[in-house]
Amino acid sequence: MASFRKLKTGKWEVDIRKKGFPRIHKNFIDIKTARKFAKITELQMERNEFEDYSGARGTTLREVLIKYRDEKTILKKGNREETSTINFLIKHKIALNSLMILKSHHIHRLMKELGATRKPSTVNKYVNIICHTWRVAKREWGINLPPQNPCDMVTMNKVNDARDRVLSKDEYNHLIEVCEVQDKAPQIQKYKSDQLRILTDIVKFAYQTGARQGEILKLKRDDIDFKSKTCTFKDTKNEEDRTIPLADETITLLKKHLFGANVFMTNGSRLRKWFRVACKKAKIKDFRFHDLRACFCTNALLSGMSIAEVSSISGHKDWSQLKRYTRIKPTDLLVKINNVVKLRG
Repeated sequence: MASFRKLKTGKWEVDIRKKGFPRIHKNFIDIKTARKFAKITELQMERNEFEDYSGARGTTLREVLIKYRDEKTILKKGNREETSTINFLIKHKIALNSLMILKSHHIHRLMKELGATRKPSTVNKYVNIICHTWRVAKREWGINLPPQNPCDMVTMNKVNDARDRVLSKDEYNHLIEVCEVQDKAPQIQKYKSDQLRILTDIVKFAYQTGARQGEILKLKRDDIDFKSKTCTFKDTKNEEDRTIPLADETITLLKKHLFGANVFMTNGSRLRKWFRVACKKAKIKDFRFHDLRACFCTNALLSGMSIAEVSSISGHKDWSQLKRYTRIKPTDLLVKINNVVKLRG
């Protein structure tokens, strides 16, 4: 049964009590709107169609983002980027909205704001985090949310994030020269033995194996089998161990780094910083550390390795994944196409 009370502010309060349903309190500008709301709500209760969204009204986007970060993101490998994205959203004004109030126009406004300083693909990542957090809150955390996810009503940015950047032979050699000089800098020397060229050797190792940065930095002495000339990356992105063959040059490189628990004694933030500086000094533009992985895949395929062989080393599950890291240009195939033509004779 609904009761109505005029407040000192001039608004009207509706108080709906019905056995088997939560008590409903809500304020309206006038009595007409209040009575209409009460009538619809009581009818929904009688038909057993009433949805209790009190949890959504009492929970902000900020609260569920924090919960998602602390319970879900923390369990993911390579969670640094996602954690940073969530931390930004937590501090943004959009996070102050309750889940009941959050609508598509809030998401659209966020995309427009972020689009002024960020790439379309980056903007999509922010929206995807909100979208997935909403779904987890509804499916796993028992928060009764409206049926429509506000992110589903927004058109995502069209993105072409394919990269075709690989190092030419001259670029690679020049980068190694710069790394060797940079390895003598005081800021790097204090993190390693004077006899080691840690940045140089990490870059070479990545170029020669196609390993991910995280795999390289987690590699331990016991993961290397010098007799069989192999090394094993454990707990990889695919949650599987992967054993790869090592070239003789790579074996020689690794033998210099056997004095600590980890083969390469540094961390990801230092490595990224050192690598950016080296690329800048070498005047190599639009090149990231992860692109060294693409260099290996491209060079391996051009050397005559099969897709299956390259995938077994790189850890890609299928050709569609490997293709993103393969940057073969038409000019790379000139010798082979000429050989094909010669076969006709």
